Amino acid sequence: MFSFTGRTALVSGGTSGIGLAISRAFASAGATVHAVGLGALPDSTRRLRFATLDITDSAACRAFVAQVPRVDFLVNAAGIVRRDDEYSIDVFQHVMDVNLTGAMRLCTEARVKLAASRGAIVNIASMWTYFGGPRVPAYTASKGAIGQLTKSLAVAWAADGIRVNAVAPGWIATPLTQALQDDPARAAPILERCPMKRWGRPEEVAPPVLFLCSEAASFINGAILPIDGGYLAV
Repeated sequence: MFSFTGRTALVSGGTSGIGLAISRAFASAGATVHAVGLGALPDSTRRLRFATLDITDSAACRAFVAQVPRVDFLVNAAGIVRRDDEYSIDVFQHVMDVNLTGAMRLCTEARVKLAASRGAIVNIASMWTYFGGPRVPAYTASKGAIGQLTKSLAVAWAADGIRVNAVAPGWIATPLTQALQDDPARAAPILERCPMKRWGRPEEVAPPVLFLCSEAASFINGAILPIDGGYLAV
């Protein structure tokens, strides 16, 4: 659907779940992809290069971005959730540091290279950007803030030629939602509300992200695109 030959993408959280699907989609479209995360890494290929990066470490983020020759696209897909534990201040701060401040770290470190390439940022927001989450106050707060960060950077950096948008996935079948998928009592109301009556797939999030990075979206800036099977429409 898209051709990104000669372009370079940096994807945080790019080693699993939605981020991995996005990384693979960029590579399939011809881009060189630097996919970073923590934990076990998939095998790298010529176009898709996996690496360990702790995005709560400012010095590590600075060093990693510095050694990447160019950045055309930055996708902030790294995220964690700690259901029922996020009322602990330490846990709350850690979730915010990964989901929100980690995204801002990479945005600021990559800004000069994104301006040089007149590139694009896509942040991964969530349906919790719009809803309250009583079991996940930190995750919900971080995703609400990602929505506002997206709009703020879109306004601030447009003069640099950088477009900043977000996608807001709904209930996607990833390791992050595995416990919910495995619990019929919790999965049933989720599927009942969703007009499409199923979980989304990570591979269904990737094409809209590539679209927002493409020339087809050259006048889209500061937008948040839901990818939720109609969940927000109910």
